Amino acid sequence: MAMALPDFLVAGVPKAGTTALHSVLSRHPDLYMSPIKEPKFFLTDGPPPTRGGPGDALTYREHVWQRAAYERLFSQAPPHAKKGESTPLYLHDPDAMRRIRDLIPDVKIIVVVRDPVERAHSNWTHLWSAGLEPEGDFLRACAAEERRAAQGWASFWRYTGLGMYGRQLEHAFGLFGRDQVLVLRYRALVDEPRAALDRICRFLGVAEGLLDGIPRQNVTAHPERTLAHRAASLVMRASDSLGQRLPGRPAAVTTAATYRLERFLQRDSRERQPLSWQQRQALLPTFTDDIRLLEKLLGEDFGDWTAPRERSGGMVGARPAGQGQAKNGRLARQQPAADAG
Repeated sequence: MAMALPDFLVAGVPKAGTTALHSVLSRHPDLYMSPIKEPKFFLTDGPPPTRGGPGDALTYREHVWQRAAYERLFSQAPPHAKKGESTPLYLHDPDAMRRIRDLIPDVKIIVVVRDPVERAHSNWTHLWSAGLEPEGDFLRACAAEERRAAQGWASFWRYTGLGMYGRQLEHAFGLFGRDQVLVLRYRALVDEPRAALDRICRFLGVAEGLLDGIPRQNVTAHPERTLAHRAASLVMRASDSLGQRLPGRPAAVTTAATYRLERFLQRDSRERQPLSWQQRQALLPTFTDDIRLLEKLLGEDFGDWTAPRERSGGMVGARPAGQGQAKNGRLARQQPAADAG
């Protein structure tokens, strides 16, 4: 019996439209996307950790880390369909990329890169909105990254580290043939979705012209720093800490409580607030050398990432009615009547 393993992976990067991309690719008749958008199978060799930063313990408990369970995600794929999954943390993890090479060496890999400062800001806002980020200042949160990593916080907290695409792609190109890796710009998905989706379909060897839009999914809200937000966030982090100390506690109980708190935190929230040029200037030197490496690897100019910006953010605007926010990469819960378009 043939192994039910993916033919392609959306392997990078977080907060670059991968939730929406997974959703739209699932509409293609010749593609089968895993029912769990982000199984994280290749992030560990065995069971994931049980402790980490705020929210990490619950996310770790959702990893599909057993080989049989992972293959079951693809067992219902039609015989003709190409199978895929989307775990945008893979690219950042050198060990994960080696595990992918060892198990499915012919796999095709899709990477969506986004302005690294914007990506970091969206990542921070995501966790702030969810009540998990204790630092209300974006730049101070970035400065805490190395300390948090040393304390075992998960990779989704690496606001700047996740944006070092040059370093990450250099490693990927050392493991896989260049024809196995497709690198797209996030702006192409936002501004020219039909052309970007046709390019993906061409890369995967399936019919073009069948996908023509990117749904607005996982749109990040931005709750204000009120006393109510601070109190609810403290409860959120306290309940997560309790869940780490009580590993036998049913995941469903923790998850239900978490979603209730998230809905409270994000009710009547503002749209995600844009970056200021001052914030960009403060963080850009962190990425300068890596952007140069990326340009060398891809033969493209990414100078727009270092320039003043007329607009900031990506799929911003009011969140579609009934739509929640994914937490650490999980698909968001939606009301049945929600409009994801």
